[in-house]
Formats: sequence, structure tokens, C-alpha cells
Amino acid sequence: MKNIFKISNIFGIGLLYILSGCHKDLDLYPTNDNTPEKVYSTIGGYDAAMAKVYGAMALTGNSGPAGSGDVSGDEGFSDFVRIFWNLQELSTDEAIVAWADVGLPDIHNHSYTSLNPFVRQFYRRCLFHVTLINEFIRESSDAKISERGFSAADADKIRLYRSEARLIRSFVYWALLDLYGNVPFITEADRVGTDLPRQGTRAEIFAYVEKELKELETTLVEPRTNIYGRFDRASVWALLARLYLNSEVYVQTNRYADALTYAKKVIDAGYSLHTNYRELMLADNNRITNEILFAVPYDGLRSKNYGGTTFLVNGSIGAPMVASDYGMSGTGWAGMRTTKGLVNLFTLGATPVDSSNFDYRAQFFTQGASLEINSVAAFADGYKVIKYRNLTSDGSRASNFAEAFSDIDFPLFRLPEMYLIYAECVKRGATNGDEATAVNYINAMRARAYRNDKYGNSNGQISTADLTLDFILDERGRELYWEGHRRTDLIRYDKFSGGAYLWPFKGGQRDGAPISDHLELYPIPSDDLVSNPNLKQNPGY
Repeated sequence: MKNIFKISNIFGIGLLYILSGCHKDLDLYPTNDNTPEKVYSTIGGYDAAMAKVYGAMALTGNSGPAGSGDVSGDEGFSDFVRIFWNLQELSTDEAIVAWADVGLPDIHNHSYTSLNPFVRQFYRRCLFHVTLINEFIRESSDAKISERGFSAADADKIRLYRSEARLIRSFVYWALLDLYGNVPFITEADRVGTDLPRQGTRAEIFAYVEKELKELETTLVEPRTNIYGRFDRASVWALLARLYLNSEVYVQTNRYADALTYAKKVIDAGYSLHTNYRELMLADNNRITNEILFAVPYDGLRSKNYGGTTFLVNGSIGAPMVASDYGMSGTGWAGMRTTKGLVNLFTLGATPVDSSNFDYRAQFFTQGASLEINSVAAFADGYKVIKYRNLTSDGSRASNFAEAFSDIDFPLFRLPEMYLIYAECVKRGATNGDEATAVNYINAMRARAYRNDKYGNSNGQISTADLTLDFILDERGRELYWEGHRRTDLIRYDKFSGGAYLWPFKGGQRDGAPISDHLELYPIPSDDLVSNPNLKQNPGY
């Protein structure tokens, strides 16, 4: 599936709407002569167009690592995973960054405004992607397929592509719903190039994503039957579980029973935990299809960009670390660390890594580092997270060591998230599950974490008495850290805003300070507000 990056470049700029502003981000139309009639005249054209629909999650443009960017601004900052990660992790206790790029320190300090370039860049990336997908779906209608005279086999292939494109669009709209709330809303049914996009309410976007996903339950292929790097039915269930888990935040409605139902669908679909947690984020993690439902694929040779897992590895390396120990050349970018809020979730101290009572998920570089962060700009302040390592499971270098680009795929959905959703929903009152089953799921994760397979003991195991909501939040931190979940989790637990939970430099203060609840949503970028009078700013900005 990593050949997607070759095909995507073939697709060219026929559907690349390079955005210098956001005034009509959702209904742009190509002005060059590579028209839809040409692009979609053959099944190869559909293959290439679909490659771009998928590739837009891992590529920043058509040239890479820079040049012909999909959206305006610094192309290195425009990768979907990189900016999603920045907004989801740097705003929490799990990550802090030393770099002083305009707007970046404001994410962790919670001083972001509608002019913040990182807030704007993710918004643009998402709207670009929706535009791309809407056009693909228009050109994949049954009427278009019939009009172009495709064979029955090719017609079925295009219809499956259409379903997968709708799922990607649902994921993008979920991200917009989660991060921005009320956002521009347009689908393939809207006219192209005429009207400014209207603003959908959070409730409307929620209902739309739910409806799309429920319809896709029957049109996508069965779990684990698609080509690696393409969505199947399990990802529909996983996104529905995540959507319903946060329903009280999004639309003030309890949907925990529904979240549990869909998490259980994934759990029962034949997935299993990989034996070694520390292999989940290595350069050959594309082989772990038993646990990873879907990952954004990166390839150090074919998808060169300065985002994604290249960013996560290089950004976490700096002296006295040796970059080659993590599969990279050079000296690293010396940027990201974590705060003691994450570190304190684990039992560390003097316990050796291979001791039977050590949580093997704790992956920190501590040499020459202080746990306390006195200066955000000092890379030595704060432990380094070494969860992402551009080496294969046998210790070999990945495909592009020389240029320090990563082969690590970034998981969007993993089986343990479904275990944790099941457990949380039970504790929040869902009656279609039970605590004993929830404890079994958690203990399966913790057996791997404490290497019970190696030591044959029961360290790390819990009982039903230990299963509390706070324990589950902590366990989500231990299992899913640096995978883009933390901001959403803290908001759901009422620990993101206010002063119930403080972490270093929350609110811009060394020891943390309460922040306003309006910061639970990012602002609509100011340039879009100026150019589209249909939009209203989120409260508080």
C-alpha cells in the first residue's frame, strides 16, 4: 500500500486546490486543463485520485518534502498527523516543545487566538481534504460510473473507493468537530464554486458523521480483509465508539451504551494484542495488523515530509542522545519532551527496565534530563519520549537513514483503545457490559505492559475494586500517550480547563494555572471569518 505515494504524485495538481486563504476552502474547482473528465475517464484515473485521497493524510504536497504544497504556509507544518498531534498533545500534560516558532508555544501555554498559524494550518488541511473527497465522491456516483461505461468489476471497485472516501471524510469531520466545534459544512451534494460554505453546528456535524458511519457499516469490507493502509468496517466501528464516547461533550447526550456496543464489535472482530508493546511504533509496525486497525502509512523514501512520524522521532532527539540509536542520522531537532504529569503515571525510580514490576510501556530517555521543567526553551528540562523509533523490530535501520525520514506508520485506531472505551462506558453506567469483562480487558493490556508473558507473575493485574474512572483515565495515558488522544480525554473528564488538574506550564505558569473553559475549543481562524460572513467565532475569542 505504500505505493500509494507513487500513485498520488501521478495524480498531480488536477485536484490539488492549493489554499492561500480559506474563503471558499470547501468548494474550490480546478482551473487547469487536467479536468475531471480526463482524470476519471479510466479506472487508472480513479486509482490515482483515490491514492491522493488517502495520501493527503501522509503527504504535504506533490513534490515532497517541500514544494507544490497542498495548503499555504510552511509545508513542513502542514502534515495532517503533525498538526493534529500538536493540537491534541502539546495542549496537555503529555508534551511540551522547546521551539519558538510563532504560535507554537501558545498551544501549551493556552494563549492561542484566531491568528495562531498552527490552529489555522490544521483547519486548512482538513478543509482541503474535505474538498478533495467531495470532488472524488461527485465523480464516483452511480450515474457517472454508468455514463463512463465501466465494467461491472471496475464499477464495484469505484463504489468501494467511494465508501472509503466517505469514511476518511467522516474522520476529518470528526477531527473538526472535536477541535473546533461549529465548522464550515459542505458535501458532494452542494454546488461547486458558487455559494460560500455555511457553518454547521456541532450537533449537526455529529449527526452527519453518525449517519455516514452507520451507512458505511454495510458498504465497507469486513475487518482485516482490505489491503494494508485502507479502511475497512472495523474502523467504522472504532470511530463510532470514539464519537459516542465523547457524545456528552459534543452534544450533551449520554451515548455510552452505544460506544460500548461498537467497541465490542471491534473487540470481537478477531483482533489481538501484539506481544511486545515496544514494537508498536517501530519502522516495521505495518506487520502488526492483529492490533492496529488502521495506521497512516509513512515511507522514508516515498513519502518524504517533515511531519508525521519523522517529526515525532527527530523532534524528540537531541544531545546527549545519539540519533542513530533511534534510526536517524544527524543530531535530531531537540524539541519535544514530556512533563511530569505523564511520567508520574508510571512506576519509575530505580527499578530496572527488565524488572518484573516495571511497566514496559514507560519509554523515556532521562540521562542529563530533569523531571522538572524550569524553562520551556531548554531541551534538557523534561524527560524525552522515545516511543517512536525508526528501527525495525530486529534492530535494523529503516529505508532512509541518511536523510532521516521515518518508515513508522502512525496508528489512528488500536485494539487497546476499544478495551479502554468498553471499561469506561461500564463505569459511566452502560448496562450492556460488565465490570468483570472490563477488568479482563484491562488486565490483558497490563499483562503485556508488565511482561507477565516473560516472568509468569501477576504484577500489574487489577481487580474490580481498582477499576475506577480515574484509574481508566490514567491507564489511557499509560497505553495511548503521544498517539493524539490526551486533549480529548482530559476534556471528557473535566480536567482540561479549570483548576481540577494542573500540569507544568498549563496556562503559561511554571506550576500550572487554571484556564478558561472556552479553550476547550480552538478558534475559527480569523481569515476565514473575514472572507466568509456565514461563520461565527467560537465563544471567548
